[in-house]
Amino acid sequence: MNTNQIMMTDADIARAQQDFLTKVYGWMVGGLLLTAVTAWYTFISGFWMQIASNSILFIGLIIGELALVFGLSAKISSVSTFTGAALFLLYSALNGLTLSVVLAVYTAASVQQVFLISAAMFAALSVFGYVTKKDLSGVGRFMFMGLIGLIITMFINFFIGSSMLDFLFSVIGVIIFAGLTAYDTQKLKDMYMVQFEEGDTAVKASIIGALMLYLDFVNLFLFLLRLFGNRR
Repeated sequence: MNTNQIMMTDADIARAQQDFLTKVYGWMVGGLLLTAVTAWYTFISGFWMQIASNSILFIGLIIGELALVFGLSAKISSVSTFTGAALFLLYSALNGLTLSVVLAVYTAASVQQVFLISAAMFAALSVFGYVTKKDLSGVGRFMFMGLIGLIITMFINFFIGSSMLDFLFSVIGVIIFAGLTAYDTQKLKDMYMVQFEEGDTAVKASIIGALMLYLDFVNLFLFLLRLFGNRR
């Protein structure tokens, strides 16, 4: 590690935090744009109907996405920067394919409205996570436990089919990913020291950080869409 950061001023720390988060948000926005373009093209081309009608293909895409998320998170330090970036972008594209099926259920106007609401909420929560002096680690642990419980109960409700529980899950999902957005932003802000590591450590860390915030944003958007989206 570079020894120049041992005696750092507050201005140096703030600059390092801003530089690192700039990388993170750059990758995140790039991933979201790729997802949006892929989802849009898949929808207008009609390919989404083939995905929706082929359960094996749809499930295969979901499994592929999960494998990429867990694989990238676990192996980012041992792969090259190019490979890490390629895997993140591949995941973003695959997510666009699956999201095209979900978005086809809702009107274009409601999707746009909910997207703007999600973007505004995400921005506000990220700013809060960045500027707050309160340690949000307790919030992060609580939200993560809530997420596990939410996944389990949603799986059970898949067989029960309760519309009231579905509504409740959507509300809880918004709360959970709102909390995780603020927590993850603060967590990434505290990782600024990677800016002083040798090699591509900072770039790899920014890719993983982008994946974290990408997942927060997409899930926040999807749960809000379940609440406020108008079906076709």
